[in-house]
Amino acid sequence: MISRAFKSGTIALVTVLGSIGVGAFADDGSIIVQSTTSTANSGLYDHVLPKFEAQTGIKAHVVAVGTGQAIRNARNCDGDVLLVHAKSAEEKFVAEGYGVERFDLMFNDFVLVGPASDPAGLAGGTDISGALKKIAMAEARFASRGDDSGTHKKELALWKAASVDVAAASGAWYRSTGSGMGATLNAGVGMRAYVLTDRATWISFKNKGDFRIVVEGDEALFNQYGVILVNSARCPNVEAGSGQAFVDWLLSDAGQAAIAEYRVDGQQLFFPNADVSQ
Repeated sequence: MISRAFKSGTIALVTVLGSIGVGAFADDGSIIVQSTTSTANSGLYDHVLPKFEAQTGIKAHVVAVGTGQAIRNARNCDGDVLLVHAKSAEEKFVAEGYGVERFDLMFNDFVLVGPASDPAGLAGGTDISGALKKIAMAEARFASRGDDSGTHKKELALWKAASVDVAAASGAWYRSTGSGMGATLNAGVGMRAYVLTDRATWISFKNKGDFRIVVEGDEALFNQYGVILVNSARCPNVEAGSGQAFVDWLLSDAGQAAIAEYRVDGQQLFFPNADVSQ
């Protein structure tokens, strides 16, 4: 099980950004952020966390896993802040007393990518539901994360909206990798399969080959990220002071500006939309 004990060493799935330091707060001046993989794999944390540390003296340690696993880790009190992208699951986390309050933080979108051969004839499309129906009709390969991540949850919701039963096609044209976004993209490229991915990870992905975006721009592909302080009333080991400082900074003008200015190959990956009055 992923544990707070990782602060003294390195474990798989953990990106450790800096060593333990002493901040100007009542706790130990470092926090654990349970996070979705897209924010880590895109390089966003490498950009924003040094700015946060410089302003506060607090060091952040990121556990980058799928959203479902990140929420489970936070429920197990193995984290101070939760930063993921599955709003209904986040709201449930707060409603059940594990989180203090959920805030919108930033957004981008999902895109459907596929090979240049485009076996389902989707290129240039803007209708994700129609595209998924075409994939099913053509029995064209589709690679799914299959890992209960925010992206996987979105993908399953999109198949349901398209009235396609992917469970019946599992192991045939529909393949589950049980892996993160980067690994699933690699698998998709290898098997010439369509893949649903967040745009930030796609822009940062280095093994595109002849793959390209085939469907984008549908409102159903909107991808909202939220941030939540884990509730110290439920988890007494939470670094509440430092964790709240991180949440406050992300929602502040400085934090929102840091998110907005992050780019890869000149492209903005995340768009801040914090609303502290919500």
